[in-house]
Amino acid sequence: MATSVIIEEQVEIPLDIRSLDDFRRWALSDAFPERGRIDFVAGRIEVDISPEDLFCHNALKVAIGAKLFERIERQDLGHVLSGKTRVSVPAADLSVEPDVVFLSHESLDAGRVRLVPKSGGEPGRYVEVEGAPDLIVEIVSDSSLTKDTERLPAAYAMAGVPEFWLADARKEPVVFRIHHLVEGAYHPADPDTEGFLRSNVFRCGFRLDAGRDARGHWKFKLLERP
Repeated sequence: MATSVIIEEQVEIPLDIRSLDDFRRWALSDAFPERGRIDFVAGRIEVDISPEDLFCHNALKVAIGAKLFERIERQDLGHVLSGKTRVSVPAADLSVEPDVVFLSHESLDAGRVRLVPKSGGEPGRYVEVEGAPDLIVEIVSDSSLTKDTERLPAAYAMAGVPEFWLADARKEPVVFRIHHLVEGAYHPADPDTEGFLRSNVFRCGFRLDAGRDARGHWKFKLLERP
């Protein structure tokens, strides 16, 4: 009897995962793979072990995260998290690791989201976010196109995430969209005359400028405007 599935000798998935609770226990255990992104979306385990593109993905993630961090710190709004941040929403049967996540102090204080402590119980040590964050950002890669543009937006809307940003720098022109949750579905924000998109979460406009450096590599700048 098979007990697990091994993917390309890098990721081993136990076959006894039958629910979101099972997945979350595995995701927070020492047996969970350190490499790749592994999400639980509507009863399906989705595995992506493709390497992250340095400029189309990673540099873009840093640019967006850095600007959000600057604004959030300046106004003491909450926390911006990136990388291997585990976000689980039981009501939506969802557990994912988005590219960028924003948690407001307001949402934490109101109990809309909570920080899950590390198993050892050390003060100030947390390993997971439970509940719908204020904002999630996903950056499209070749291996996740349909997931990032279809399955995840639908899952985040069901989870009640108020705002969803999508960016795609795999080819020109670079795509940057802000979506607002309205009556259970996302609707894209319309750009103003200068290309700024309204963020209801931050109550300002954002525009992503993209160009090439002297060596031909992508460089990005996220601009904000009241």
